[in-house]
Amino acid sequence: MNKNRSSRQVRISGTGIIILLALALFIFHMFTNHQYGFHRDELATIDDARYLDWGYIAYPPLTPFLGRISLELFGLSMVSVRVFPALAQSIVLILGGLMVRELGGSRLAQVVGALAVAISPISLVQGSLLMYVSFDYLWWILIAYLFIRLLKSDDPRWWLAMGIVIGLGMLTKYTMVFYAAALAGSVLITKARRHLASPWLWAGVALSLLIFLPNLLWQIRHDLISWTYLNFIHQRDIHIGRTSSFLLEQVLIGVNPLTVPLALVGLYYFFFNPEGIRYRLLGWLYLLVFAFFFFMEGRGYYIGGAYPMLLAGGTILWEKWIAALQLPVRRFALGGTYTALLLGGVIAALLFLPLTPINSPIWKMGDDTYQIFREELGWQELVETVAEVYSGLPSDERSQAVIFAGNYGEAGAINLFGPEYGLPKAIGSINSYWLRGYGSDPSPGTVIVLGESGDELAYFFDDCKLATGPVTNRYNVENEESSAYPGVWVCHGMRKPWPEIWDEIQDFG
Repeated sequence: MNKNRSSRQVRISGTGIIILLALALFIFHMFTNHQYGFHRDELATIDDARYLDWGYIAYPPLTPFLGRISLELFGLSMVSVRVFPALAQSIVLILGGLMVRELGGSRLAQVVGALAVAISPISLVQGSLLMYVSFDYLWWILIAYLFIRLLKSDDPRWWLAMGIVIGLGMLTKYTMVFYAAALAGSVLITKARRHLASPWLWAGVALSLLIFLPNLLWQIRHDLISWTYLNFIHQRDIHIGRTSSFLLEQVLIGVNPLTVPLALVGLYYFFFNPEGIRYRLLGWLYLLVFAFFFFMEGRGYYIGGAYPMLLAGGTILWEKWIAALQLPVRRFALGGTYTALLLGGVIAALLFLPLTPINSPIWKMGDDTYQIFREELGWQELVETVAEVYSGLPSDERSQAVIFAGNYGEAGAINLFGPEYGLPKAIGSINSYWLRGYGSDPSPGTVIVLGESGDELAYFFDDCKLATGPVTNRYNVENEESSAYPGVWVCHGMRKPWPEIWDEIQDFG
């Protein structure tokens, strides 16, 4: 009797298991996320983190703010900068299991649901990089979890929690406004519309607007510049065909290909299962978000945060199906499920995390799919090349020289690694670099330019000469820096001073 009682006492709950899994995922990211280099988007975010503000052209302020906390607490390294993204995706794993628990899933189902979410490529990637998508993904899933709690308990006070999360989402990525609109539409077309009469719902709306207000005021003060930026990026994406793979990305990135059946079953669960109909709002939420971004030609990964709730619903029906099987068949089905999750997780990790040797076949396959790895290479070489050009200038020129970076990755790399080589801060005309201006010299005699073509420079300078060829990387991987630009220029004789052309050269990227 005592032995049996002891065994019951040490039995770990489903929540306990998923917390342990989340801890393991966090440790895994911490030990593996420093194999390559900083991504170009990270370089800009880290640089923006040094200039805290209530807004930036390319994104709201929360991600740079978290980046600044990382810098202050842990210093600058790939591991330290990526602590919060890894933590965010570990919480995502926990929420995946908790959604299953709230829907009535057993301990086993909670673990399956948590793992199904964790092995989604978008979650794995965003746990290894400091990007706003990492936290945007978390907010979407947290909102779905809170909606399950609301619909299950019918306690309207959950609207306050949702208001806080939506507000944080708006401070993270502006696509939250479309998710919030889909939430509103889902409420209107389901029985949840009864909550429209609740003061708690409107208090939640007010709370979300209050949290978002500082960024909104920043936008108004800057003539809604982020709207101009987002429209430019969207039109560019359509023009270059970046949105053409929207449907394919749903099954390659939004969910793990081996968990697609689980997501489809989850959609069925919310619409047609007698128990799931109670949560039909979540099914409509997914369909409305999907329809909006599909017809508006958004990027495929934009709706990645809408899949974990489907995986949770699918896990509930999976468990019922397993329970209805005869014991020998049940064991076989369980083994097949574990194998699929393990295989899907291993393949996704090898393809989308910095684990494999650069230029290996698996590395190339993952890079071709998500196009992440190539933009993590060559930044140190870029800064070294610029430093050689800078040190080669005559001393009188060098003391007055300015470095102009054509894209945010270059500017971020110069400002991150440049001090080690005695380089001045880079200026630029792209995104928030344009807002920060051109420095104290309105008409420098010498400008080192990178990330621009000769034709563009001829319009602004009397004389520009290439000081180098295209900037390559030690792995000979072709990326934007090695293929899109001719090299590093040294330019003299500005035709007009910066104040006269600064508005003219503003760029988005």
